[in-house]
Amino acid sequence: MSLTKRCLAEFIGTFWLVLGGCGSAVLAAAYTADAAKISENTSFPLGIGLVGVSLAFGLTVLTGAYAFGHISGGHFNPAVSFGLWAGKRFPGSDLLPYIASQVIGAVVGAGIIYLIANGKSGFILTGSNPLATNGYGTHSPGSYTLFACLITEVVMTFMFLLIILGVTDSRAPKGFAPLAIGFGLTLIHLISIP
Repeated sequence: MSLTKRCLAEFIGTFWLVLGGCGSAVLAAAYTADAAKISENTSFPLGIGLVGVSLAFGLTVLTGAYAFGHISGGHFNPAVSFGLWAGKRFPGSDLLPYIASQVIGAVVGAGIIYLIANGKSGFILTGSNPLATNGYGTHSPGSYTLFACLITEVVMTFMFLLIILGVTDSRAPKGFAPLAIGFGLTLIHLISIP
């Protein structure tokens, strides 16, 4: 495949990842504080919560990898592209075009989420959790410290890349890589979202 086609696949796959994963967090998740308010009104269903958001991330990667992996390798994340390059599985000449395509896909996906969320009465982009972002301290659903969040990011990204490198090795069973990668990402989100 040409670099243009591969970058287009990375753009669409990353767009899908952001729309599905982040979109579920913004549009469909109800966190504990929200659930208490919502439960008073039984006509309003509870959201998908942290488990649903974790599944949404895993399923978007799984479906994207099956749909676009044969075109671009299905990276959908600069950390994955960089990790594959570091593991000598991806040419350095393609690294910047892939990352640019992924960043643009993510921005477009976030823009679509913003447009949809803006269609809800009372939607405000400010506050401690705009567009379901999280971080550390008061910006962490579990109030974790910066150090705890940094350790989580490093370890979970490392494990994700090990999963990807392992299941895409030439000796691994063929055709199952997207399943392992999608379920791996689901598990990573179950551990790390709070």
